[in-house]
Amino acid sequence: MAESDQQPGPKLRVVATAANEAEAELFRQRLAQAGIQAQSERVIGGPEFGSSGARYVYVAAADLERARELLEPPHEEG
Repeated sequence: MAESDQQPGPKLRVVATAANEAEAELFRQRLAQAGIQAQSERVIGGPEFGSSGARYVYVAAADLERARELLEPPHEEG
């Protein structure tokens, strides 16, 4: 199953995988600034100690493409 097909609730899609809770929160804040609501959930099966452990960041299916663009790393021109 592709990452973007996983969903904890109706019509939510994975837009990113964060390394830990802090990174997931940064992703959520960046999306919120653009008016996109997001939520995160711990990746099942990975180790976690406190706020460590990978997280999936979910957005509404309708916001998926725009959210991907916002979270895409900047391209280096050289």
